[in-house]
Amino acid sequence: MTTTPGNLLADDAVLEKVATGAEWAEGPLWIPARSAVRFSDIPGNRILEYREATGDLEVYAAEAEFTNGRALDQAGAVIQCSHGRRAIERDTGTADDAAPSVTTLVDSYNGRRLNSPNDVVVKSDGTIWFSDPSYGIQKDTEGHPGREEYGDRWVFRFDPASGELTPAVIDVEVPNGLAFSPDESILYVSDTSRGTPAMDGGERLHGHAIHAYDVVGGRYARNGRVFAEVAPGVPDGFRVDVYGNVWSSSQEAVQVYSPAGEHVLRIPVPETVSNVCFGGDDGATLYMTASTSLYRIRTAVTDAAAALRTGAQEKGSTSEA
Repeated sequence: MTTTPGNLLADDAVLEKVATGAEWAEGPLWIPARSAVRFSDIPGNRILEYREATGDLEVYAAEAEFTNGRALDQAGAVIQCSHGRRAIERDTGTADDAAPSVTTLVDSYNGRRLNSPNDVVVKSDGTIWFSDPSYGIQKDTEGHPGREEYGDRWVFRFDPASGELTPAVIDVEVPNGLAFSPDESILYVSDTSRGTPAMDGGERLHGHAIHAYDVVGGRYARNGRVFAEVAPGVPDGFRVDVYGNVWSSSQEAVQVYSPAGEHVLRIPVPETVSNVCFGGDDGATLYMTASTSLYRIRTAVTDAAAALRTGAQEKGSTSEA
């Protein structure tokens, strides 16, 4: 089942700029207990929160080691990517007015440091899937200088229960944004290599697509194919709604694609969009980090990942009972 372009947005939908002042805003995530959108100002090396009820923009954490993408786990803690620490971290500071409480979950593969984890999703089985390009070790404004110690840029699957870290996707040049389909049978991965130097010194003409992979046995990504080529710009971060539509960032807008990869909606934004998330008390507000600012618009859909997380929590509660 899919929705039509006419009912993806609320009838009274209007794009609003709700906060500004970042150098480059990224990694938005709705924190239900705080009724806030948490996001990063990567060059500013800080984590910000926009409080929906008051409209206030607050500094949640300074000297944050260049965090980027984030997601909630089944317990409601934030799983976040750290460019600076080259790690996946868990922050339990999600209760109202709680302070940051961060622990490192994983920072190496076979004894070699990760590059700079960029985006992350948490599957309903509790496993953590994250992209590991090298922006944080290549750009002084996004981390600390370093080298690609394992020699590539992959998407990994990490199992917190066993501590096992395994490559999941190894054929995307610069893996970036991640999301699962509503039933978690498909993993979407964006490639943002367009415009970066190629091996021959020229400029890559491709590398601006979202790729789709079948998730086999709950742990293997197979049968990779191009889902949609996003233009202008590149598909940095994106989300999937409960109907399977993909809401992607791009240079000048949020671009929406049906589960079949058909372009169905364009939401113009006056700054370059880096990432999006669904939020609000009813989950039907799309928040967009775009260059220096945070925008929002009302939709007629909600987030697939939030629905999966709620279902997993309810299943856990039933099992414990």
